[in-house]
Amino acid sequence: MTTVTTRDVEERAGRAEEGLSAWRASAAAVGAADRDAAEAGVRRAYRQAGLAEPREVVWAGSPCAAVALIQASRELGASVREAVRSRPWARERQRLHAELGATGWAAHWAATGGRLWDPTQALVDRIRAGVLEELAGGQTGSTAAQVRLVLLDAVLGQHDAPWLAALAADEGPLAGLAAVSRSAGWWWPFARVAVVCERPVALHRDEAGRLDHGDGPALAYPDGFALHAWRGMPVPAAFLAELPRLTPRRIRAEENAELRRVMLEYYGYDRYLSDSDARPVHRDETGTLWRVELDGDEPVVMVEVLNSTPEPDGTRRTYWLRVPPSTLTARAGVAWTFGLAAQAYAPVVQT
Repeated sequence: MTTVTTRDVEERAGRAEEGLSAWRASAAAVGAADRDAAEAGVRRAYRQAGLAEPREVVWAGSPCAAVALIQASRELGASVREAVRSRPWARERQRLHAELGATGWAAHWAATGGRLWDPTQALVDRIRAGVLEELAGGQTGSTAAQVRLVLLDAVLGQHDAPWLAALAADEGPLAGLAAVSRSAGWWWPFARVAVVCERPVALHRDEAGRLDHGDGPALAYPDGFALHAWRGMPVPAAFLAELPRLTPRRIRAEENAELRRVMLEYYGYDRYLSDSDARPVHRDETGTLWRVELDGDEPVVMVEVLNSTPEPDGTRRTYWLRVPPSTLTARAGVAWTFGLAAQAYAPVVQT
């Protein structure tokens, strides 16, 4: 077996870095698919698998529409995903693993696909859950099982970017799959027909890579299929529309604790305390401790801290620090934000 040196691994990682940004862009791409390029990639993927090209490529506006189409059609033929995606994928991964060895492969994955995996897979999981909800309505019987099977049979197109980045797929046996990934969304290969999805028209995520948008869908497809989320948590569309009109009374009336937390984040904890006529429970030289009880949920406990350094205009900015419900003093709350016990918090100079 060929010996792979540390320098070999570093050089390979360097080359992979050059293409990583392009694969990251593919995974997050929005806007109309390049249909000509995608269809050429589909046909190439069939040929590379040793199969006859599909007689037709059918387009769907979203994964949801594609699943519905597949379930309703009897003209597609048998799934050929195993030949088109699974087997060539496994062979290429095995070849690279044998070439690099276990340690080299781990380092290579960490420098390439591993850097795209978490946010991309989280998005895939959310799309699957959204399609299941749309087509099975929360059911757990045979309808839901059938939808899940179709979803698991998809080739993920642009969301296969992590693996394609690691396998250097623009040339070689995965080149057809890579061409589709750079040009379109999810797709399903069948013996007679390939079903290919458009890419999203909108994608909004927070700094942690979670779906997040307060003014409409966090993810939207051209046919209207959409997912709404606040900092990664799925929320109903009507719920988001209500956020600009929130009041403390409405927040307290919300029975769903998770949705109430979203309301509080949107409204602002400090504003909620002020508008709720909350009263301080403790005050010392570090700040003021506030507490508001919430039915069926943990209380909102915050420390109001006045910045010791004045602004250019001479005013001092107030900060609000949310602390654990068990906090009893302002000092303990401020100390907690530094990972200290109250008795250990004694700053020499405040900034």
